[in-house]
Amino acid sequence: MSGVLVDSNVILDVLTDDPVWGDWSSAALLDATQSSRLVINPIVYAEASVRLPTLEEVDRLIPRDRFDREVIPYEAAFLAGKVFLLYRQRRGVRTSPLPDFFIGAHAAIAGYRLLTRDPSRYRSYFPKLVLIAP
Repeated sequence: MSGVLVDSNVILDVLTDDPVWGDWSSAALLDATQSSRLVINPIVYAEASVRLPTLEEVDRLIPRDRFDREVIPYEAAFLAGKVFLLYRQRRGVRTSPLPDFFIGAHAAIAGYRLLTRDPSRYRSYFPKLVLIAP
C-alpha cells in the first residue's frame, strides 16, 4: 500500500473544524485513508500538537492506529538543507530551514504523496513531489 504524508494543516483543519478548510481536509483525509497508509513525522506531530493541551490528547486525536509515525530520514534532512539553500538564494528571509522543507523532503525521499491544503511552497521547492491539494 502506498503512503501519504499528511501535512499538519490538514490535521489541524479537521481537529479545529476549520470553517473554510475543514470539509475539504476531512474529505481528502478520508479519501487518502481508503487507498493509502497515512504517515506523519515529528515535525507534523509538533505543529499539530500546538493547539492541544497534553500529550495524551494529541495521541488520542492523532491515533497510532490511523497514522504511522516515522522519523525523518537523514537523506531527507540533507535534501531539506539543500532546499533551504535554494530558498535563501531566492532571497528568503528565514535563517533556518522551514518545517515545510523537512515535510516535503521526507515525502520526496520516501516516495510518498503529500496531502496538504497549502501547496505553493511544496510546488516551488519540490516540483516532482506528487501533491494531494485543492
